[in-house]
Parts: sequence; C-alpha cells; structure tokens
Amino acid sequence: MTLLKSWVASANSAETQFPLNNLPYGVFSEADGPRRLGVAIGSQILDVARVANDLPVSAELLKDPRGWNGIMEQSPDVWAALRTALAQMLAIGAPERNDALISQADATLHMPFSVTEFTDFYAGKHHATNVGTMFRGAENALPPNWLHIPIGYNGRASSVVVSGTDIRRPWGQLKGPNDDAPRWGPSARFDIELEMGAIVAGASNGPISVDQADANIFGYVLLNDWSARDIQAWEYQPLGPFQAKATATTISPWIVTKAALEPFRCATPAREKELLPHLRDTGPMLYDIPLTVTLNGETIIRTNYKEMYYSAAQQLAHHTTSGCPMRTGDLLGSGTISGPQRENRGSLLELSWGGKEPFETASGTRSFIEDSDTLGLHGAAKGDGYTIGFGPCIGTVLPAHDDPFKG
Repeated sequence: MTLLKSWVASANSAETQFPLNNLPYGVFSEADGPRRLGVAIGSQILDVARVANDLPVSAELLKDPRGWNGIMEQSPDVWAALRTALAQMLAIGAPERNDALISQADATLHMPFSVTEFTDFYAGKHHATNVGTMFRGAENALPPNWLHIPIGYNGRASSVVVSGTDIRRPWGQLKGPNDDAPRWGPSARFDIELEMGAIVAGASNGPISVDQADANIFGYVLLNDWSARDIQAWEYQPLGPFQAKATATTISPWIVTKAALEPFRCATPAREKELLPHLRDTGPMLYDIPLTVTLNGETIIRTNYKEMYYSAAQQLAHHTTSGCPMRTGDLLGSGTISGPQRENRGSLLELSWGGKEPFETASGTRSFIEDSDTLGLHGAAKGDGYTIGFGPCIGTVLPAHDDPFKG
C-alpha cells in the first residue's frame, strides 16, 4: 500500500503520523468547550459529530460521553463501514468539509475511551531475561512457565491517564537489601515501561481462540506502565506487583485501529517450546512498529513491537481460558518491549542494569527518573511513502507530596 491522498493537504506527507491511511480515533475539546469525538487527519481533527449525517452509524454513538466505547460495542462490519465512509469523505476529490476541521494545535486531547479493566502482561522475552538475570542469575532468568503462557497481572483501570497528564512520584513501603526493617518514603527508583496497549471490543464469557481474540481487538495505543521499582522489590513476593504499578499508566491519545496496522503484520519469534494448541500462532499476529523513548526530548531507547514473544491475540485468548469475562473497553498492556542490545532496553531498570550502570544523557547522569523529568514514548510504522503514528505518550514526573501521614 502507498500513501492515500486527501483533500486535507497536511495529510499528504510521508512524515505526518496521520495520513488518510491511518484515521485514528480520539476525544478532544476546544478551550472550555465540551469533549467531542474526532478523527486525526494530518494536522487537523475531523469533528465526527458535524458530519454524522454522512456516516453509517447512529449520531448518538458519535456523542458517547465515554469516548469511542459505543462504536467499539458494534460489530466489526460496522467498524469497517465507518472507516470506509471516513476514508471516502476525506479522500481527494470528495467535497471539502473545512467546517468540520479543527486544528490539533488548538485542541486539548482526552482519554479516547473509557477503560473497563486493565491487565498488564510480562510478555517480552528480552525484558524478562534481563530482569530475571539481574535478580536470579542467567541460569534462572526465566521462570519455568514463561515459555508456555503469557504471564500477567490485573492492574488498576482507574489510574489509566492520557498523554500529557503529570505523574506524581509515589510514596510507599521500602526495604533495601541491607535494611533491617522496612521504612516509609517516596520511591527513589521510579521507572517507565515501554509497552503497547491492545483495546478489546466485544464481550466474551468463556475461552476463545487466538483467531477470535484477534478479531476482538479494536485497536492499539502506546502505553507507559509507570513502575516504582523499590516498592515493587519489597512487595512482589509472593503475589506479584501491586502498589508499585498503581500510580499511573499513561496511554497515547489516538486509537490506531487494527485495520490501519494490517500492512505491518509480522510473525512472532521462533518458539523455544511448542505452545499448547489453544495458544499456537495461526498466522502473523505481531506488528512491525519502531518505538522510541525520550528523556527530556532526547532519544535514549530504540526498539520495535515485533520483539514481543506473545502477541496481543495470544494474551487475550489466554486471559479467557478460565472463563474470565472480557468486556468492551478492556485494556491489555503488552509488557515491556525490549530488544537484544542495550539501546533496545525498554525500561530504565534494564538500561541502568538495576542502577549499577548509570547512563549519561544531555540532562545528566541517570539510573532512574528524577523529579521534573519528562518521559515520552513514541511509535510509528513506516509504509511506502507514509507513516502510521499514535501521537506521543508523554508524562512529566512531579516531586512527591509532603508526607501524607506526618503529623
């Protein structure tokens, strides 16, 4: 596929993240106005409520206060019809609806959908190997189950926020290896995790296949799973992460539909252990999406979503095996996306090797995040003369509040 041309001139560039090939879904407002559903096209946003009469869905769905949940609750046929109508409306030669366009520069972006539940996985082999090596040694890096199932934990949907939201450094109970007893204090080892988030659309009340799971994924966002490593180190035995992961999870503001990513499908890595039948690959289930992390505007990490060991479809299929109900608006975090080289490590924990190997940046030496640091996740798939992007996934870390329990 090559670049599709639009009458919106800013969409006809190999560099824009939002060409006609993309058409991602978001929620925006102007000044103090109400929140509205929009589609990114070049440097503009199409206000879908203003063109609702020309779209094959109910106008009420395009005014859903939850965001795009109402559209996601429809069938894949409806998703496809809406995308086709939008593409035809914005294609070169169609009547120009400049009255329905708002400059992205003049808009505030909000959560694009209401998150029903949030599950985060640990499904990147390079990341799991790095972290396991740090804490258990290379010979025991991966737990025995890791090559057989995508490991995950249930997170907090209430703490998922949109890009641009400031993140407050958390307090927690901490205990270092040389401490006699735990203490109370702000996290000193605050970190990011570079992930992709898959958005579930369509309810399921029992086990579904990998192919069914793939059909139930509406789209993807960039996802930063903020992590307090010192809180995590003390709490994670025996049940895994809890408060260390509850501060916030930031997502990018635009839902890039699965349809827009189809040209970038690729296979998962070769299996070291054959998966059980219900999890086996049935085709290319990952996507070739180059990803970067910036610290105060400087790129410090480069990797790719294709490095994942398990696809989002396999994660979702596994999630349903117990009969766990899945609902429209469920968000699945991929797990940290790392690659084989140091520059490909998707967290500062890995990049600094647990703080033992601090790294230099234009902002100074870092092992973990310092107050006022701005971390950004960026991702864009590269096609033939076009780019499919997500918009940035940005957060600035504010100092911890004064001790909330100090008299």
